[in-house]
Amino acid sequence: MTHGDYQDLLVAIASAAGALTGLLFVALSVAPRRAPALGPVAIRQIRAAAALLAFTNALAVSLFTLVPGTNVGYPSLTLGVIGIFFTAASIRRIAESAATSTQKRSQLSLIVLLLLIFGVEFAGGILAIARPADSFPAELIGYALVASLILGISRAWELVGDIDTGLTSSIAVLTGHPRQPDADDSQASADAGNDQAEPEG
Repeated sequence: MTHGDYQDLLVAIASAAGALTGLLFVALSVAPRRAPALGPVAIRQIRAAAALLAFTNALAVSLFTLVPGTNVGYPSLTLGVIGIFFTAASIRRIAESAATSTQKRSQLSLIVLLLLIFGVEFAGGILAIARPADSFPAELIGYALVASLILGISRAWELVGDIDTGLTSSIAVLTGHPRQPDADDSQASADAGNDQAEPEG
């Protein structure tokens, strides 16, 4: 088992994941409530859950692996399965939501990244269990955990800033052709504004 070779990396990942998770909760609690710009509630909830799961994934795998005598394959395999099931549930919820076709297609990059990260983590976990003396599975899992942190940061920034940070949207902004909100988006924003304008009681 190559646990000792990657102990410093695991400590760094666990520290970063713990700090980022705390900052995510603080940012969401102090962020002003406003009409969402990222689409229907279902999509926003999935993105929020994806950010939290990405941080929790990196934190849990790192901490469990730091327990003396623990094979990194077991926590990686477990979190990989959880992540894959979460992604499958997200696909179903997006398909059943009231989002437009454009909004549903815009979630494709998130789904692909989630499947890639958790798929690699799942495969690395199996390899680590089957070949505990091999360093390749631990290296593979390390890359997946770092990618999980980066994905979580990206999704968290979307939630706090209420903007799409995807590659397509970023290129569109740089070229001066940002995506125009769909009719459903405009209606949702107008309804949210009306709800906020109505006096309570």
